[in-house]
Amino acid sequence: MQELKKLNEIIFLVEETDDGYVARALGHSIFTEADSLEELREMVKDAVECHFDEEERPKIIRLHIVKQEVLAL
Repeated sequence: MQELKKLNEIIFLVEETDDGYVARALGHSIFTEADSLEELREMVKDAVECHFDEEERPKIIRLHIVKQEVLAL
């Protein structure tokens, strides 16, 4: 029987938009969005639980939050 590969961690790139926040997993086809960061955290957890079987599910979810600022000269 083939051993299942376990992930210790999954990383999401989080960006603020005009409508809230979007999160994309690096290296996986997982995408979710929400109106607030608190809601996004719950949506990301739910998306990871739905995407992976329990045996394969990563133990740590890291959110890399990117904030852009525009400065005028």
